[in-house]
Amino acid sequence: MRIFGADVVNGAHPSRSPLRFGVFEVDFKAGELRKQGAKVKLQDQPFQVLTLLLEHPGDLVSRDNLRRGIWPADTFVDFDQGLNNAIKRLREALGDNPEHPQYIETIPKRGYRFIGSLDKCVRRIRSLAVLPLVNLPHDPEEEYFAEGLTEALITMLATIGELRLISRTSVMQYQGVRKPLSEIARELGVDAIVEGTVFRVGDRVRITAQLIETPLETHLWAESYERDLRDILALQAEVAKAIARQVEVKLTPQEQAQLTELRSVDPRAYEAYLRGRYHWNRRSRGGLGKAVQFFQEAISIDQGCAVAYTGLADCLAVLGWWGYVSPQEGCGKGKGLVTEALKQDHGLAEAHASSGWIKAFFDFDFPAAERSFERALEINPRYATAHLWFGFFLSLMGRHEEGWTEVKRAIRLDPQSIVNQCLGFLLLFARRYDEAIAEFQEALDLDPSFAPAHWGLCATYAFKALHDDAIDAGQKAVKLSAGGTLFVAVLGEAYAAAGYQQEANDIIAQLQDGSKQKYVSPYVVGRIYAAMDKRKDALDCLETSYREHVPHTLLIKTDPRLDNLRSEPRFADLLRCMKFPK
Repeated sequence: MRIFGADVVNGAHPSRSPLRFGVFEVDFKAGELRKQGAKVKLQDQPFQVLTLLLEHPGDLVSRDNLRRGIWPADTFVDFDQGLNNAIKRLREALGDNPEHPQYIETIPKRGYRFIGSLDKCVRRIRSLAVLPLVNLPHDPEEEYFAEGLTEALITMLATIGELRLISRTSVMQYQGVRKPLSEIARELGVDAIVEGTVFRVGDRVRITAQLIETPLETHLWAESYERDLRDILALQAEVAKAIARQVEVKLTPQEQAQLTELRSVDPRAYEAYLRGRYHWNRRSRGGLGKAVQFFQEAISIDQGCAVAYTGLADCLAVLGWWGYVSPQEGCGKGKGLVTEALKQDHGLAEAHASSGWIKAFFDFDFPAAERSFERALEINPRYATAHLWFGFFLSLMGRHEEGWTEVKRAIRLDPQSIVNQCLGFLLLFARRYDEAIAEFQEALDLDPSFAPAHWGLCATYAFKALHDDAIDAGQKAVKLSAGGTLFVAVLGEAYAAAGYQQEANDIIAQLQDGSKQKYVSPYVVGRIYAAMDKRKDALDCLETSYREHVPHTLLIKTDPRLDNLRSEPRFADLLRCMKFPK
């Protein structure tokens, strides 16, 4: 038996790794004792006693060494009473009986010994952020390629059910930002970070990646992989599987198959697809137009490129939602593209989510839409966009709490994105206006030029009768959207709510005149009429919106702007025609 002296105890530093014994776990760094995951209240001195005993399990730690380790020489206390109290509190926290101890054994007049069985806690990494891969040799013309591979690697890793992956939108906030990795990990709420580089010469691609555990920034793994661009999917899968092995995640047979059964791609088609994703991610009117062109190019080169069909469908659907194209040009064409994508790859989560959106906002087939969203999340529970769209859909069905839950899941996967503006819309339609304003403002903190968030603020301020604020937000939305008809309409609605009838009528006339050159949603014109209490005109617009499959028609079940129409028989008939679930 060894007896440890002052040279061992004095200046000792607790192990950085947590220790587990029985149902207890000691986190030295946090200074906490936990029982089955729950924190146990334990004062500092008893915790220090436990720390010293755990540093020397099975060995006697003398009372004198405990005194010198915990009570400095210049501290004037009754040491015997202090140590006895500390041991008593420690035993109470552990539920340990001094007569028949499980953990702390008293060696009379000499000291104490820890007699429990220890297990070192191996910290399990269950959440990751893949930071933007650095494009070498820093050619701005190749930025789309590195960004595209970053997103593709995130998407591939997100199919692993045990891992939580932060979505692309949030990690791109850190592109070119110099911050300690531990700080980035804390902001994103992850256990580890993957960072690396991409280097392409001709049709050869090299990815170098390293895995870093936070907060200590411990390098766990680094490797370099090189393949022909034709085998880029296999290259991404190889990196993803290597990361999974390093974080000790066991792949299911389905996940293994997803990372193994990959076909070669045409390099030109894949490059066009990456360019399309690059512009799609900008979410601007001009960016969506460029994305459409590149996705079309990818499909013309490789008609089996399922992800390009889905990307094109999403572009058209979003252009339709924001009123830039007609429903037939938007979701109408997107419907055929999604069908083709699922024909090429029925296990593509993105295609099922896109199908859900179109079934909801174009077909008005609500049960089928719900099944498609659920299928997308069954395939990839980490797909933030599917959670976002599903949550929006559920809220518009009047299922606000379910919708809120799904959108919060999207935010957890994409915490640094403008997903907040969608949560703002959910709160708006749930008539929780103050909370909606807070969410829209948070979205604008991330991107002050994001026109949809100004649209949301305009509508919400109008409902709160903050008319000057509503008009100001509406004018910003119009300016930032370059006069998008949806944004012009919400400004007209704000004027109408404020009692400025002439200004509201001028905007209606502007929209009607503009409809000769570009699409104008009858739904948003109907909202202006509703704000003016012109019920017949408003109902005429809503019925037209339904006949033309305008996506905004889905809002009528919960839209506060239409509350003055709900007692009208025509409005009740319209709800019945759309077959909203009760």
